Amino acid sequence: MSAPLRPPTFPRALTVGVLGAGRVGAVLGAALAAAGHRVVAASGASGASRARLALLLPQTPHRPASEVARAATDLLIVAVPDDALAAVVTDLAAGGALRPGQVVAHTSGAHGLAVLAPAAEVGARPLALHPAMTFTGSPDDLSRLTGSSYGVTVPAELRPFAARLVTDLGGVPEWVGEADRPLYHAALAHGANHLVTLVNEAADRLRDAGVDRPEKMLAPLLRAALDNALRLGDDALTGPVSRGDAGTVRRHLDRLARTAPESVPAYLALARRTADRAVAAGRLRAADAVELRRVLDETEIAA
Repeated sequence: MSAPLRPPTFPRALTVGVLGAGRVGAVLGAALAAAGHRVVAASGASGASRARLALLLPQTPHRPASEVARAATDLLIVAVPDDALAAVVTDLAAGGALRPGQVVAHTSGAHGLAVLAPAAEVGARPLALHPAMTFTGSPDDLSRLTGSSYGVTVPAELRPFAARLVTDLGGVPEWVGEADRPLYHAALAHGANHLVTLVNEAADRLRDAGVDRPEKMLAPLLRAALDNALRLGDDALTGPVSRGDAGTVRRHLDRLARTAPESVPAYLALARRTADRAVAAGRLRAADAVELRRVLDETEIAA
């Protein structure tokens, strides 16, 4: 049996490059610089990326991607869109821009280590490092990183380095298996991205109902609902679906169909899933859900 690989050693102050100065890359670069690491080069093709670099990493030179990779002797952060990641890593490896021992870390939630195989083949050390946070690309993001979780997929020998890096970023590592990356990312996207859509849908319907400042009305309600859901799980469910009020739900759907028919499918899907969870949690009796489900089914057939 072969001995386990020993963890590699790195200097306390890492020499870092940031490839892709989008909202995530520029902020992580700034956070690493604030933690005492040397961010020696960064790249970004768009005008917005250059503006972020000027704001968040004003002392860091802007360089082409291959030069950034060569300059990042300890750590290369690859913060490019998911669908571009494989091609970028392949091009860097094929062009000789990566070197043995260098850590190549991508920030994609959807990908694990497989996408970094070209880097590993030339001796670089792969790391999937995804901050579970939404970014604006502004200095305000730096404070939001404190206490944030990072979905980390990494070879066993690189775990101590990954844990140290996340700690330097003010975060907490959550170890995610390679096969579980799609499920991990789906959960985050479902919770955060769809939450934004849902909140804006609710605000639009309040405007349709004549409410001038829907954000003022929604803010305390939604903050309380989110806090309760995180603390209590399905015990936080309230409202007509969790009570089995089929008549109220029918009136909702009738008015939505006349005012905003594009909102009906989402309402139906969420009401059906809410009913399922309310029954499973004992918040709604199965018998009381029968009429509610019939209303939902009839509306879907009519649509």
